[in-house]
Amino acid sequence: MTKKKKKYTLKQKLLAIGPGALVVASFTGPGTITTGTVAGAGYGYALLWTVVFAVLATIFLQFMAAKLGVVTQKGLGEAIVKQFDNPIIKNISIILIGGSIYLGCAAYIGGDFTGTALGLSTITGVPTNILGPIIGAIVFVLVLRGSIEFLTKFLLFLVGVMAFVFVVTMFIVQPDLGGVAKGLIPTIPDGALFSVIALIGTTVVPYNFFLHAARSGAFYKDPDDLELCRFDTAVTITIGGIVTAAVLITAGTMLQGHNITSAADMAIQLEPLLGAWAKPFLSIGLFAAGFSSAVTVPLGAAFTLAGLCGWGYDIKDKRFKIVAMSIVVIGIIISATGFNPLTIIQSAQALNGIILPITAVFLVYVTSSKKQMHEFKNSPIMIIIGILVAAVMLILGGNSFISAISSLF
Repeated sequence: MTKKKKKYTLKQKLLAIGPGALVVASFTGPGTITTGTVAGAGYGYALLWTVVFAVLATIFLQFMAAKLGVVTQKGLGEAIVKQFDNPIIKNISIILIGGSIYLGCAAYIGGDFTGTALGLSTITGVPTNILGPIIGAIVFVLVLRGSIEFLTKFLLFLVGVMAFVFVVTMFIVQPDLGGVAKGLIPTIPDGALFSVIALIGTTVVPYNFFLHAARSGAFYKDPDDLELCRFDTAVTITIGGIVTAAVLITAGTMLQGHNITSAADMAIQLEPLLGAWAKPFLSIGLFAAGFSSAVTVPLGAAFTLAGLCGWGYDIKDKRFKIVAMSIVVIGIIISATGFNPLTIIQSAQALNGIILPITAVFLVYVTSSKKQMHEFKNSPIMIIIGILVAAVMLILGGNSFISAISSLF
């Protein structure tokens, strides 16, 4: 006899929102604001389709990861290790995924520290390469002590306010609706490939697959909860995508043709709503977004390697702690280099976009396995979508890499 599917009310679904919000908090950092602003200023609405693609890809891939966590009550790293019986293939997989996620997290947190410093620098005048390491040291202590929950909630509140302001401003500036509609048609203007990859890389973040799987397994205890999990993933990530689109559309309306070199330049797009308060508001928003994202990145790397290597999912495990702390240290070094802050932030998003295909392929493969997912394995449509996302990013990332190499000769 087939088990009757459990039904939930809208109120129950809203109350069950949890892990998806963590994913959105993770990717709605300085990278989202910077990348969206630079894309809008440089290419108007032309890259809006990229945001739509990234949001849809994130919903599908993150739900795969969350579903795995709910069904198996294990993390993605553990599932990947379990999937392969051949020790050589298993070890290659661990090195490939572990190495790429570690590299991506190191780049991402460098962008977060720089973005956080950029917000404070605009207000204080202190250079970002001095503020970045100081902020990194604070994150180091917080992550080491595990004292991040209250602070994260407060910062997420500030990020939420900033997101709301961007959405409201988008309507106030009255964008060209015809141009917005045209931007939904996939095109890549000359010189825009880097921005395309960065926009996708700032939304579809590889380490979030591991974080989402682990958190969903702890939050939802039964496959009956998959409907709640699906709702959580779709609603929260769509909201995050609306924020990214609002940033790009507002910048495309207010800043097209401007050369964006600082937070003050980015703040111009908020002046129709905030006036003279635009600059300090965006500065505080960048600080909050960078800080809230920065405290989750080292944990994402640690969760990934813990699952792959069979460690405990706890800061008390020395190996878990070493991974998390080393990511923070690398981020501090990156933020201290003195390179252009916007370049660091954008480059971090682009690197994650290039790494994405590796993780996406493993995610689709494991969640399509009857061995672990049983009747909850991916449908043919989900498999095709996952493969298409990986293929698109492989092509874009490959072209970007080839262009970068060619420019050296």
